[in-house]
Amino acid sequence: MELQIMRLLIIGNPRPTHVGQHFLRAAQSLGWSVEILDVNAAYEAPLWLRRLFWHLFGHRPVHLEAFSDSVITTCREFKPDLVLVTGIAPVSARALRKLKEDGFRVVNFLTDDPWNRQHHALWFLKALKLYDHVFTPRHANELDLVRHGVVSFSYLPFAYSPEDHYPPEAVTEADRQRWSGLVAFIGGADPDRVAVVRELVKAGVPVGLWGGYWRDHADLAAFAHGHADAETCRRIIASAGANLCLVRRANRDGHSMRSYEMAAIGGCLLVEDTADHQNLFGPDLESVIYFKDSADLAAKIHRALDMRESERQILQNNMRHKVIGGGNTYAARLEKMLLILDA
Repeated sequence: MELQIMRLLIIGNPRPTHVGQHFLRAAQSLGWSVEILDVNAAYEAPLWLRRLFWHLFGHRPVHLEAFSDSVITTCREFKPDLVLVTGIAPVSARALRKLKEDGFRVVNFLTDDPWNRQHHALWFLKALKLYDHVFTPRHANELDLVRHGVVSFSYLPFAYSPEDHYPPEAVTEADRQRWSGLVAFIGGADPDRVAVVRELVKAGVPVGLWGGYWRDHADLAAFAHGHADAETCRRIIASAGANLCLVRRANRDGHSMRSYEMAAIGGCLLVEDTADHQNLFGPDLESVIYFKDSADLAAKIHRALDMRESERQILQNNMRHKVIGGGNTYAARLEKMLLILDA
């Protein structure tokens, strides 16, 4: 079936590295007419007020209803064929009912686990039942969705963006000297990630950390390098002795955005052993190195750091072929959404 040019409205975060931005660029690459509404507008308020709404009103955005009204207005003006809401976005149940009455088709790509205590929000769970379809990148949510009364949903994994996730133009000798002896992790200091990294530091593993909040932990601050721009991230991933690919356990993830992004960039990946990762990368040492827990990780790190360059290159080539050759772009995910919706 030939897919028609779409008018797509995305409700998400348009900033770099976010799923909303990736879907925006994917739709543009398909030649679709696309607009994005920035969800950050729903949270703009003094810090004290944001905290009040977050802690006393069930993680409720300050401007939930006002932003929801802007979604309704934009739909009436833009007249999208499809509205794609990314994650626990500020669209109220009232707004979804109104959009349904107006004949708009609204779906959600459920980037986070709404039953994770960190994300739990009654206002969102009320809205979740009203989407025409929910796409989830985690199998752990499938039974939850059934129990919650969501009648139309599909598993759809994360992806990579060819515009952002590709090998660096050049890896210099300085890059290799700087990072080849490190185990690199790029991402925020979530509690379960902090626990893993602490174990590595205790074991004497040379760690490099990029992302938010690592310096808030006194014992890890010496290994934290702040935020890195996109090109620097590509060079780190390609040059590091090994790159950690961790799932969010509190989110019950089987894979993460980084699973696809780092694989598309290239490099040596130490990947948490999950069914999703096994399905994506194949058996151990075919394209990545798996680890089961912190004790297993320490042993696998030494295997990665001692690996010959020829071995590393074989793993990297296999890994990139599996991801890039497997239809795993965000554009492919959009096309898959349409095929599911129109089936």
